[in-house]
Amino acid sequence: MVFAPRSRVVEGVRAYGLIAAMWLRSTMAYRASFVMTAVGNFAATAFDFVAIMLMFSHVDVLGGYTLPEIALLYGAAGTAFGLADLVMGSMDRLGRRVRDGTLDTLLVRPVPVLAQVAADRFALRRLGRITQGLLVLGYALVTLDIGWTVLKVVMVQLMLLSGAAIFGAVFVAGAAFQFFAQDASEVQNSFTYGGNTLLQYPPTVFAKDLVRGVTFVVPLAFVNWLPALYVLGREYPLDLPDWVAFLPPVVAVGCWVVAGLAWRAGLRAYRSTGS
Repeated sequence: MVFAPRSRVVEGVRAYGLIAAMWLRSTMAYRASFVMTAVGNFAATAFDFVAIMLMFSHVDVLGGYTLPEIALLYGAAGTAFGLADLVMGSMDRLGRRVRDGTLDTLLVRPVPVLAQVAADRFALRRLGRITQGLLVLGYALVTLDIGWTVLKVVMVQLMLLSGAAIFGAVFVAGAAFQFFAQDASEVQNSFTYGGNTLLQYPPTVFAKDLVRGVTFVVPLAFVNWLPALYVLGREYPLDLPDWVAFLPPVVAVGCWVVAGLAWRAGLRAYRSTGS
């Protein structure tokens, strides 16, 4: 019994891998289509940064930040979100499954439901978003004059991994909400896609109440704002202490605990449509 939760996690990861591999084989059966959709995904997300570059053709700084500094925020948020979207992006389809009763077919299988929902229609084309984020991040790291230390090098890596984990937890929590409000996928998207857009800009351009909300309520600030400001050597918003920049892994774990509890509560509350 002690090892049951761990074996359940291993089982879920294995099931996720098998389902994702099935969708990958399906995708690779039409490689030209895959390449075109991946390039399209890359181009669509690239327009966000093009818009930022156009703004800087008229101003030198935005909220006290230069273009390379904003590129660091943009690249970190885009990469972290892209990783979460690749792994957990199918969670927003849960409401549709609840409405049409197809969730019942997942419940009767001897595989964790979360793994099945997350891996459903695994879309490798989302690599386009990750690639675009990494390119912008690379531009920022090459252009900026950063006094590199071992901690700052580690911080960049933790920022991407912890940020992806935080976004992944938001995907799961948003999906859990859809057990109760089946038409809530847009509410979930406001925190995932909307949160990604928010984090592309420095905290100085937003009202303090909004910054407090994404720091203490839905802790998206730990995705890139706080660790990136440590790397840049800039002041943190809300006069936060220096050590909060090292909390993203802790925050990610806390977010997953909350998301896991919300998922279990939603799954218990689910009632079949009977169809």
